Amino acid sequence: MVVNVLPDSSAVAAAAAADAAGRVRAAIAARGRARIIAATGASQMDFLARLVREPGVDWRLVEMFHLDEYVGLPIDHPASFRKYLIERLIRPAGIVDYHLLDGEQDPERVCRETGEALAKAPVDVAFVGIGENGHLAFNDPPADFHTETPYILVRLDEACRRQQVGEGWFKNIGEVPATAISMSVRQILKARSLVCVVPDARKANAVRACLEDPIAPEVPASILRTHADVTIYLDRDSASLLSPE
Repeated sequence: MVVNVLPDSSAVAAAAAADAAGRVRAAIAARGRARIIAATGASQMDFLARLVREPGVDWRLVEMFHLDEYVGLPIDHPASFRKYLIERLIRPAGIVDYHLLDGEQDPERVCRETGEALAKAPVDVAFVGIGENGHLAFNDPPADFHTETPYILVRLDEACRRQQVGEGWFKNIGEVPATAISMSVRQILKARSLVCVVPDARKANAVRACLEDPIAPEVPASILRTHADVTIYLDRDSASLLSPE
């Protein structure tokens, strides 16, 4: 694991985007195409804005999957991750080959069909974040570290749902769906490489737990430490609780 601590969130976005774009370009050069997993949420906005402007990436050769989506949330809702990715990645980059998790359809069928598409070939790079409760995708604590099923149905814990309110996606916790489709932890770890973008002081405790606590389902993102090629980008605020080296 490589941990980069940068001065601020803008520097995090710039460095992570350059790294991510390089990995996508390398995959295209090696295999003719790239398969990626995209994350959403407030912490990914600046990163994606930079990523779509990175030079030399032929996004027409990129196949995109994403991490998670609320069950039952319409695509025109401000918190829809499908809406988020269309507006911030798919449309600006010009991605034509993508798989969106439709939370308005039968969720078990969506999990099965998208999982089958995902399993056709390895993922080159996954872009991920870490939640305030340490979640990875919507795998809230205690996360399932064992299932090999690519996409699973999960219940969102209160801390996760409060984070969505705090970020402004919903007016109150009662509006936040209680269930979601999430890529499983094991599936995320199958990516050849991971670029993890985690700015902001509100993530500091989760970052400390991820990097310093024992690897355990109670800290889902801690399992990132078992991956052979993961790079984490922090700003001074999100790294503020880490022990001195």
